[in-house]
Amino acid sequence: MASILIVDDDKVVQIFTKLMLEREGHRVTCASDGPRARHVFCNTDFDLLIIDILMPGMDGLETMKLAHQCRPEIPIIVMSGHAASPAGVSAPDLLAMSTKLGAVCRLQKPLKSAVLLSHVDRCLAPGNGSSRLH
Repeated sequence: MASILIVDDDKVVQIFTKLMLEREGHRVTCASDGPRARHVFCNTDFDLLIIDILMPGMDGLETMKLAHQCRPEIPIIVMSGHAASPAGVSAPDLLAMSTKLGAVCRLQKPLKSAVLLSHVDRCLAPGNGSSRLH
């Protein structure tokens, strides 16, 4: 199965996501922030990254940018618990922005295991790393 890196500052999300993926046979590593993720990512081969967008210090968009500098072909799933901005509010939709910056797909927290696993399977399928899934 695949080697997956989860980057999220929320320990509960890390544990939930890791358990779901390990039940499917994947090898999972967790990092709690962007700098730790960069260190782990640059020293280990991964097949997929799952990155939270809103983290203290280095956010998920910056983490994703650094990951693509090391390995531009690696598929990245982004996730966020921050809902999209309501109509009439000018705050950026970070989930939508992330796919424009190279994320393969995006997930809204709280995560649903079936949706998470479906997106992971689609990202890991041969030839699907570059297609956009939402």
